[in-house]
Amino acid sequence: MQTFSAPELTFLFNLSLKVDPPHFQEKTPVGKRRIINVASGTFEGEEIRGEVVPGGDDWITVREDGTIIQDVRITLRTDDGALILMTYRGIRTGPQSVLKRLDDGEEVDMTEYYFRTVPVFETASEKYDWLNRTVFICVGKRLQDGVQYSIYAVK
Repeated sequence: MQTFSAPELTFLFNLSLKVDPPHFQEKTPVGKRRIINVASGTFEGEEIRGEVVPGGDDWITVREDGTIIQDVRITLRTDDGALILMTYRGIRTGPQSVLKRLDDGEEVDMTEYYFRTVPVFETASEKYDWLNRTVFICVGKRLQDGVQYSIYAVK
């Protein structure tokens, strides 16, 4: 069986999100849940930039081992007025001691844990229609009051 070449990545933009404290934090049959409001944010790249429309949510499931599964829905508004829906699922995991430090709000070097997401974009904008037809991945960093991501298109 043939092995194909690994795809190339092209930088799309950096995304910074500010979040509120969890407004739901309970253990359910699925796991410990956290629902966090995305209060604001900005994104900037060579071809696209703008702000995050307040009101998105991050629905987190915390597994028994401390691994976090994200389910996020936010709306982006470009500097030229286009609206872009952004959804992503992701995983943040690492050694128990590192995950505890992150949960305690400590600044942790991102090389100490794994934080990756797979964003999907949806827009009616003709200018940004290419977002509807491209696969993306991103690398994340947890901050005390939010997260930062670098998002890449898979070529």
